[in-house]
Amino acid sequence: MRTLEERVAAPAELGVALIGVQEGSPVDLDLRLEAVHEGILVSGTASVHVVGECGRCLDPIAYDLDADIQELFYFEDRVLFEEDEEADQYRVEDEMIDLEPVLRDAVVTTLPFQPVCREDCAGLCPECGARLEGDPDHHHGVLDPRWAALAGLTDTAADEAAPSTESVEREES
Repeated sequence: MRTLEERVAAPAELGVALIGVQEGSPVDLDLRLEAVHEGILVSGTASVHVVGECGRCLDPIAYDLDADIQELFYFEDRVLFEEDEEADQYRVEDEMIDLEPVLRDAVVTTLPFQPVCREDCAGLCPECGARLEGDPDHHHGVLDPRWAALAGLTDTAADEAAPSTESVEREES
């Protein structure tokens, strides 16, 4: 068994559209490497600094994240799986292991799908983009397009009920 405490630079594309780890930022690895019958078992944590933006209001988000890592790297001479299953397995190649795909899997799967700055974030108005945080009563008089054909009926009915200016003039004369 060997322990490894190392600080490395974050690889590119360690995140999703709205949130992730900036390329080149520090990644603190605290790992234990154990020789087992099938290969090398790597377990531990990766500590990263995550930055992004809220999916509701687009405010910046930043926090530290510890992602758990546990993966078995199989020795090259071991054939334990069918060909289609082998693609999902990691290998020890030339007495070395590549931790980047394992780190990517551990960090990216821990990130939120829809990051928010606060659970009760009101977000932005979908019509005009105004911040709803400061004006919770903000709204627009948008008519549902399914009712648009009926909107003209109320205007027509009101016009027919009101006497026209021409008919009022005739009555006065």
